[in-house]
Amino acid sequence: MRYDVVRSARRTVSLEIRPDGSLLVRAPARMRDGDIRAFVASRRDWVEKHRAAVTRRREALAQPFRREELAALRTAAERTLPQRAAYYAPLVGVRYGRVTIRCQRTRWGSCSGKGNLSFNCLLMLAPERVQDYVVVHELCHRKHMDHSPRFWAEVERLMPDWRESRRWLTENGAALLARVERRG
Repeated sequence: MRYDVVRSARRTVSLEIRPDGSLLVRAPARMRDGDIRAFVASRRDWVEKHRAAVTRRREALAQPFRREELAALRTAAERTLPQRAAYYAPLVGVRYGRVTIRCQRTRWGSCSGKGNLSFNCLLMLAPERVQDYVVVHELCHRKHMDHSPRFWAEVERLMPDWRESRRWLTENGAALLARVERRG
């Protein structure tokens, strides 16, 4: 069985199935190669089970959304995201115009110069904390129409763990966005 090894000052050995299905072994710096091989061999069933799950997930994400799925996501977003904006706007200390829900291939949200907010209906597939992060992010643009240190300080004031949500979007978002079929 093929795998990559990363050695470090850690005390234990662990296995990780990467999104592409490859196996990564994290091992103590002084662990012998033979002991690593034995550990991997002893966990063969676990590796195969989790590789199969990653493959199923990757294949599911490769399928374009059906029209009904997108309609249901849009309906859920129209119910949820304006309420989240209404909740967070006073906390940010801003007002905003319209809230529109779209199904986009490239962005999770936007804030126009006129104060209108737009959110991607695919946010409904993200954890609630990620949805809130995108809402807060766009509302903070009402104060700072850039990504300056002042902007990020405002985001952090409301969501100290915003980096975790941003990481979730980085790790999972592209696969969701890619499922939206191009039109025309």
